[in-house]
Amino acid sequence: METVARTLARADSGEVRIFCCEGAQDHGDVPTQTLPAANRLKALRRALADYRPDVIEFHQQTQQAVALTRHFPNAAITLYRHNAVKPPRHIIDRWRYERRYDRMDGLIFVSEAARRDFLKDFPRLEAKAFAVPNPIDVELWRGPRDQREPAIAFAGRAMPEKGVDLICAALPALLERHPDWRAVLMLNDWDKHAAWAAPHIASLERFGERVRVLKSAPLAQVRAEMQRAAIALTPSVWAEPLGLTALEAHAAGAALVSSGRGGLREASGPHAVYVDDLTPRGLSQAIESLIVAPERRLALARAAEAYVSETHAPEHRARQLATLRQQLVQAKRA
Repeated sequence: METVARTLARADSGEVRIFCCEGAQDHGDVPTQTLPAANRLKALRRALADYRPDVIEFHQQTQQAVALTRHFPNAAITLYRHNAVKPPRHIIDRWRYERRYDRMDGLIFVSEAARRDFLKDFPRLEAKAFAVPNPIDVELWRGPRDQREPAIAFAGRAMPEKGVDLICAALPALLERHPDWRAVLMLNDWDKHAAWAAPHIASLERFGERVRVLKSAPLAQVRAEMQRAAIALTPSVWAEPLGLTALEAHAAGAALVSSGRGGLREASGPHAVYVDDLTPRGLSQAIESLIVAPERRLALARAAEAYVSETHAPEHRARQLATLRQQLVQAKRA
């Protein structure tokens, strides 16, 4: 989420300021104002009052947005949702959530798929719902295309929704058939999901150094591994809002095997091997099809990198977002 916000801000030709809590690292070269963690909402309200923005864009923080909306009646207030919106459990939930979202001037989702999922539960808010897919700075991720290591890489949270169990079940037979290949699993939020993930990872211990498990690895290490790997995996079993890891794999030059669920097809277009039979066997067959066809693998990786360089370029997404912001400002003034 922070990476997306910074990437969009760097590519924006207008005046953008990011407000975040003190202690946050790696602000980069974008104008950033840090706020004390104590009385954060009060400090943010004062800072926004001094800045007097035309648009206030809250990333993910629904309650913050709702709390501050009434204090800035002349600004267009938007909520930028990076994750899937929790569906209402009952009619009271639906009424309460809809009231909150309706106070926004715009609701921005990271894919058309995420926008459609939201509108299944809140169809009355269609006029306020928009999609601006995540950008990717390809130059930051680009690795050598023709000198890839025989490695299969996965980066994502160590949770069932990401298909970690499917990967652990699919890899043994592949690694036995192809002894020159290895795998690296970069599992985020390990402490939170270790109890579930550890038994699945244990089945790969017999391969020793051929299967490396990196727990909550920093972004720089994830990037370095993706720049070396020949094949990357996004076998999510749930509807991904977009799938930023898919964009990162494409930008880094790896050929991608994807479940295509949610926004993953918007992320990759026709430039991934999609697994319709999302089982260990189906995933294994998809990976195998790339292992045994190096020319196809390279062609797929090259086409995908070109696709994300154009379709998901930061400048393109920043212009799309700037146009939307201007529309919302004009509607607010009218």
